[in-house]
Amino acid sequence: MTTYVGAVDQGTTSTRFMIFDHAGEEVARHQLEHEQILPKAGWVEHNPVEIWERTRSVIQTALGKAGLTAADLAAVGITNQRETTVVWDKNTGRPYYNAIVWQDTRTDKIASKLERDGHGDLIRERAGLPPATYFAGGKIQWILENVDGVRAAAEKGDALFGTTDSWLIWNLTGGTDGGSHVTDVTNASRTMLMDLETCEWDDELLALFDIPRAMLPEIRSSSDPEGYGKTDAHGPFRGEVPLTGILGDQQAATVGQVCFEPGEAKNTYGTGNFMLLNTGTELVRSKAGLLTTVCYRFGDDKPVYALEGSIAVTGSAVQWLRDQLGIISGASQSESLARQVEDNGGVYFVPAFSGLFAPYWRSDARGAIVGLSRYNTNAHVARATLEAICYQSKDVADAMEKDSGVKLEVLKVDGGVTANELCMQIQADVLGVEVSRPVLAETTCLGAAYAAGLAVGFWKDTDELRKNWNEGKRWSPQWDDDQRAEGYAGWQKAVERTLDWVDVD
Repeated sequence: MTTYVGAVDQGTTSTRFMIFDHAGEEVARHQLEHEQILPKAGWVEHNPVEIWERTRSVIQTALGKAGLTAADLAAVGITNQRETTVVWDKNTGRPYYNAIVWQDTRTDKIASKLERDGHGDLIRERAGLPPATYFAGGKIQWILENVDGVRAAAEKGDALFGTTDSWLIWNLTGGTDGGSHVTDVTNASRTMLMDLETCEWDDELLALFDIPRAMLPEIRSSSDPEGYGKTDAHGPFRGEVPLTGILGDQQAATVGQVCFEPGEAKNTYGTGNFMLLNTGTELVRSKAGLLTTVCYRFGDDKPVYALEGSIAVTGSAVQWLRDQLGIISGASQSESLARQVEDNGGVYFVPAFSGLFAPYWRSDARGAIVGLSRYNTNAHVARATLEAICYQSKDVADAMEKDSGVKLEVLKVDGGVTANELCMQIQADVLGVEVSRPVLAETTCLGAAYAAGLAVGFWKDTDELRKNWNEGKRWSPQWDDDQRAEGYAGWQKAVERTLDWVDVD
């Protein structure tokens, strides 16, 4: 009997497979990290073959832990790091180049030229995005222009593009032997190539980047009863399971947090932070530096849109303390170290390693630690790192309020960093609102499972999903208004120090 739903979460630093029961409770999981390839300053790559191998391994291991087979799964969903760009040969299945990760800034000249040539407003109007290094369109153009043979292969129809959802689904459904080349509306909306209103690839936008349409996957709903194909019986599932859900990771977390009504918002704390506000079927154009994106589309229903604030570096700043500075041995130690001091001691850390994303969109910014004196210790730097996560989220929350008129009353949070209870307390203090974490903090996988399960009737409707949501912990603000205003003023001064650091053509 098919009593479970599975979900692959292909993230920036790792890949996991999780299995859920009807109550939305975790049955099993397995997770593996993959290599972060940093060939030059500002360049971030992943090996797509390694990601596929990790995906195979986590699926097999999680099924083994639970003593389950493909026959026990009603459906499988996929969620993924968005914007990360893979181009591969459909005949051999080999990537032409490493995956160019969403954090990568090598396309800054492409983005700035689009703006300089007057195309920025068209991209904002049509795709809901500013020209920026973040999105996939410029990454595809870079590969076409810089990797030998790719353009000719693309024009012949042999080179395929996809974000990592497309890469994995193509491999899971047979690869060179008839693999499905598809994506969903949420991932397509992160390319600068899709018309937000029609949810179709836009010829005018494709022409701006000189991208052949034949490279692109078919755009489908996020929860699709027809499915995107069945898993290859010779693949990691060792049997056929319908693939029926695809959601970009932040949209998946929004679904996992059951933010189905306009005005409901969540913030995911991972490698970066991503706050999404459901705006319903209304397409809200941001005037405050946010993105307009597709939140999800279920079956033949109208697409539901969201305003999004994307922050490039939050959890990865803690990783930087561990890997580059060596002042902590693990992510959890950032909390114990930061607790050694009462406040930041005047220190602010703006981790603009890849420039600043929302609401600034400044690719010329670079990271800075400011306000240091002889008094300060590594504990102050650790505290400032946690505060940076929270202040960047306040920047986005304020912009969201300006655009939507909705003032946050409670912020739903999820993701790995929410295990850091000091960070969540600081977030409540900085925002001046209560912060609520569900029992299951890893809502990204759950959202992909929900999308897949809804498509096959495993769950009847979104009301049934709401009943699965349970609060795990809540934090209330402890700072007074003066303390909050003083702290944020210091943050804004620190942000100013990071600007105009590198020259962008």
